[in-house]
Amino acid sequence: MANREKVNIAGQMFDVVVIGGGISGLAAAKLLTEYDINVLVLEARDRVGGRTYTVRNEHVNWVDVGGAYVGPTQNRILRLSKELGLETYKVNVNERLVQYVKGKTYPFRGAFPPVWNPIAYLDYNNLWRTMDNMGKEIPADAPWQAPHAEEWDKMTMKDLIDKICWTKTAKEFASLFVNINVTSEPHEVSALWFLWYVKQCGGTTRIFSITNGGQERKFVGGSGQVSERIMDLLGDRVKLSRPVTYIDQSGDNIIVETLNHELYECKYVINAIPPTLTAKIHFKPELPPERNQLIQRLPMGAIIKCMMYYREAFWKKKDYCGCMIIEDEEAPIAITLDDTKPDGSVPAIMGFILARKADRLAKLHKEIRKRKICELYAKVLGSEEALQPVHYEEKNWCEEQYSGGCYTAYFPPGIMTQYGRVIRQPVGRIYFAGTETATRWSGYMEGAVEAGERAAREVLNALGKVAKKDIWIQEPESKDVPPIEITHTFLERNLPSVPGLLKIIGVSTSITTLWIILYKLRLLPRS
Repeated sequence: MANREKVNIAGQMFDVVVIGGGISGLAAAKLLTEYDINVLVLEARDRVGGRTYTVRNEHVNWVDVGGAYVGPTQNRILRLSKELGLETYKVNVNERLVQYVKGKTYPFRGAFPPVWNPIAYLDYNNLWRTMDNMGKEIPADAPWQAPHAEEWDKMTMKDLIDKICWTKTAKEFASLFVNINVTSEPHEVSALWFLWYVKQCGGTTRIFSITNGGQERKFVGGSGQVSERIMDLLGDRVKLSRPVTYIDQSGDNIIVETLNHELYECKYVINAIPPTLTAKIHFKPELPPERNQLIQRLPMGAIIKCMMYYREAFWKKKDYCGCMIIEDEEAPIAITLDDTKPDGSVPAIMGFILARKADRLAKLHKEIRKRKICELYAKVLGSEEALQPVHYEEKNWCEEQYSGGCYTAYFPPGIMTQYGRVIRQPVGRIYFAGTETATRWSGYMEGAVEAGERAAREVLNALGKVAKKDIWIQEPESKDVPPIEITHTFLERNLPSVPGLLKIIGVSTSITTLWIILYKLRLLPRS
C-alpha cells in the first residue's frame, strides 16, 4: 500500500499488537490489559486457541483434538486456568496399562513397561539414567551454553541412541520415546535439543508419565476454553480471520497489515506464532540474518490425533485402563490414552499417529485410517468390540496452514548452537512469544503461558511499567496439583550398563585366569 506511513485507523493507536490468538498470545494480552495497556490481538484463523482446539458436537459432547494435557509442575497453566474458572480431572489409569510388542500384549502398571530380560533391563536403565544425567548439564534457558553443546548438537538422537543402547529392544523403545514426545524421528532431531527438551519438562519419567507427569490431567470441557475465556475478557480487542502479512517498524510507530489490507498502528508487537510461520510475514526493515535463518530451519512435528468412540468402555472389562504403548512398524497408532469423560460417559480411546506414520497414513482415506485403528485395537486389547465404534474424530495438524504441524517446532542437528540464542531476542520493538521460546515445558500449554507472560513483561519493561529483574518470575507451586518428587532406587542409580557389565566380567575373568596360572606355576602358597 503506497501510503502506509499515513495510516489512520479510525484515529486509534494501540500500545501493543499481539500476533497469534493461541494460549501464548492471549496470555500476553491478558497480562498487558491488567496493566491498562491498550492491546489488540490479530488471529489468522476464524477461532482462537492455536494448537489447542476443542470440537463440540452431539457425538462427542466436547473433545480436544489438539493440545490437551496438564500435570504437576505446570504451575502457570494451572494458575491461569483456575483464574478462568476451569477445573481439571485425572486421566484414567486405575486399571492396567498395556504394552504391545512383537505381536503380544503385556499388561503392566507404572510409567514404563517392565523389562524381564536382565541384559535389556541394564540397557533400559542406563538409557534413562544417561539421558537424565546429560540433561543436568544443559541450562534450561541457554542450552547452547552446555559444556558439550557443540558435540551433542552435531549428533542426531539416532546417533545417541545407537551409542548408548546395546540391545535392539532398548533401541526400538528409545526411538518410540522420541516419536511420542516430539512427534519427529530420532534421525531428524538434534541430540542436544532433545536432551534439553526432556530436561526442561522435568526428566524422562516426568515427561512420559501419566500419574505425576505431563499427561496426568485434562480440563473439564476442553482446553480450548482457556483461549475462549480470555477472548471473552478481551472482547473486541481480539480480531479473528486476520492473518498478518506485513510489519513496518521503520517509522516512529509500527504499522501492521493483514491479508485483507487492514492497517493497525502500535508502539510494540508481540509475535506469538510458531517460528516457521514468521516466514509468511514481510518485514521492513528486513529481519536480522540470524533470525531469518532460524525461522527457516525449525520444522514442525507431524501428528494425526484420533479419537475412537464406543458404546461402552469394553477395555475395562479386561482390567485395562485404555492406555496402550504399541511397538509395531505396521501399526498406525504408537500410544493411546483413555479419553472417556470424567463422569464415565462417552467412552473413547485417543490415539496418536506420529512422525513418519502421520505422513504415510495421511495419504489414505479417513475411513481406511479408522478401520486400521479399530483392527489394531481389537488385536492389542483382544476384543472384537473394538471393531464396532459408534463415532470417530481425527485432526491432522500437518494440514493446518497456521500451525504447520504439532506439538512443536524441533531443532535439527547444528541449529541450536548456531542460531538458538536468538529465539527470544527482540528485533527492534518486536518481541517473541510462543511455546517454542519457553524454558520450562516448552512444547506444552505451560510453555505457551510462560512465553506469553514473559514477552508481555518485556514490553511492560520497555514501557517503564515493570523492572528488568521482574521480567522472569518464579511461579509458585500449584496447591491443587502438587508434584511428587521423582526419586530413583539405589540399583537404578548404580547398576552397570551393558558395556560396564562386560568390563566387570572381563576383569573378573582376567583375575581368575591369572590366579589359576600363578597357582599352577606354584607362585601362590597352597593351604
